Amino acid sequence: MPDDPAPTPLRLTTGELRKRLDAFVDEYLKDKSPQTAGTYRRSLNTFERWYAVHKQRFRFTEDGVRAYKTYLMEERGLHQVSVSTYLTALRRFCQYLVDIGLLESNPATEVKGNRRPSTHSRQVLTEQDIETLFATVDADTTIGKRDVAMMYLMLYAGLSEIELVRADLEDLEQTLMGWFLRVQGKGHTAKDQQVPVDERVLEKVRLYLDVRGRYRPEDPLFVSHGNRSEGKRLNTRSVRSRINGHLKAAGIKRRGVTPHSLTHTAALIWLNEGMSIEEVKQRMRHGTLETTMIYFKKQGLLTRDPEDLNELLDD
Repeated sequence: MPDDPAPTPLRLTTGELRKRLDAFVDEYLKDKSPQTAGTYRRSLNTFERWYAVHKQRFRFTEDGVRAYKTYLMEERGLHQVSVSTYLTALRRFCQYLVDIGLLESNPATEVKGNRRPSTHSRQVLTEQDIETLFATVDADTTIGKRDVAMMYLMLYAGLSEIELVRADLEDLEQTLMGWFLRVQGKGHTAKDQQVPVDERVLEKVRLYLDVRGRYRPEDPLFVSHGNRSEGKRLNTRSVRSRINGHLKAAGIKRRGVTPHSLTHTAALIWLNEGMSIEEVKQRMRHGTLETTMIYFKKQGLLTRDPEDLNELLDD
C-alpha cells in the first residue's frame, strides 16, 4: 500500500495567528506569574512581527522555526540567552497548537536554544571598587543613607533590584536564627523566600530608617524622598539610576559593570569569607550548583586590581 501523504504544513493568516497567541496567553499562562506571562508575550510579539513579514514563506515546520532562529541570531543579533528565551516561548506556543489539534507534532522541539554562557557577562566589583564606591556616597543625607542600605543589601545579602523594590518593612523579621528578609524574587508570585541579613547590613538599614521619619509595617522598605514623590515606593528604574550614578561618581563604571554587578559580587564576598559553596548556592537562590561554580572559579577576582578585570573576564 502507498505511504500516507505527509500532512500539509500549517499556515495561518496574521489575524488567525493573533487569535491563537491571545488564547495561548489567556489559557496556557493563566497560572503563571505576571512577569513570566509578560516575558512570553513580549517574546511572541517578536515572532508575530517577524511572521507578518514572512507569512508567505513560513510554515510551522522545523525548517520554518530554524529560519526564525537564524533571524534572531543574525539579523537581531540577540544574546544567546535571549535566543533561548524566544525559542522557548515559540516551542510552548507550538505545543499549544498541537494540543488544540492544529498541528500533529511540535516543529520547535528539535530546534534547541543556544547554551547559556559558562561565565557571566556582567563584571563583579573588587574590594577596592567597593571601598571607593561607599567613599563617594554622601551618607549624611537621608537619600545617601537609603542608597547605602540598598547597596549593602545587594552586596552582602545578594538581593536583586526587583527584590529591593518589592520589600516592605514588615518583611524584615527577627527569628531565633537571626534577622531575615522575606523576598519575592523574579518569576515568583509571593514572598516565599527568606534572605539572611547580617549585622553589617542591618546597621545600614537602621541608619536609614532612623532618619526616614514615621512609617508603618506595611510601608515599602525603600521609598522616594523627592519633592513630588515623597514616600512612594521606588521602582526598578529609580534604583538602577541611583546606583549607576554612584558607580559613575566613583569612577568604576567600566565595561560590563551594572547595578546587578553588586548582586553578583555578593557570592564572591561570601566565598572569600569562607562560606561553603552549598550555602552560597542557597543564599543566591541558584537552581543548580553549576551556576554557583561560576562564582567559585572567579572568586579570586574580588582582590584583583580593577584594571586587570576586562582582560581576565574575557579569557
